[in-house]
Amino acid sequence: MLSLAAGCQPALNWREVRPTGSGAVALFPCKPNVEQRPARAGQGGAMGLAQCEAAGHRFALSWADMPDTAQVGAALKAMPQAVASKLGQPLAPASALQVPGMTPMPEAGQYRLLGSDAVARVAVFAHGGRVYQALATGKQDDSAAWETFVAGLGIDAGR
Repeated sequence: MLSLAAGCQPALNWREVRPTGSGAVALFPCKPNVEQRPARAGQGGAMGLAQCEAAGHRFALSWADMPDTAQVGAALKAMPQAVASKLGQPLAPASALQVPGMTPMPEAGQYRLLGSDAVARVAVFAHGGRVYQALATGKQDDSAAWETFVAGLGIDAGR
């Protein structure tokens, strides 16, 4: 409970958000901009991104429908690896992640990545054939804000 209170500093105005088309609920510290691309024949499934910036950090939730559900595990492995590569860092083992409503998968997890000039926190999970990535980046780590962000994630039953 202490970490939740610490994440509620004045610059972070937490609010529950249900980004249109995401099938998810998230707790953002600022009003996110939402972009999405519907599924199109021959171009893969629907994709979307909700993101905002507050207190020197960027918070984002992205989602994508996998055309082949057999590829969900590979996608969950690839997403944090891409962030690690961008930071020029190896990918450390994942920490456990439980998101209400997620499909249990061994590839789901969360990561803390330290770059030379940035810190990134990444969580990946899935619900059926949809993969999700939660991301927080900034010059300094804010573990309380990350814990609040991750604790607010869930699959929206009314999707």
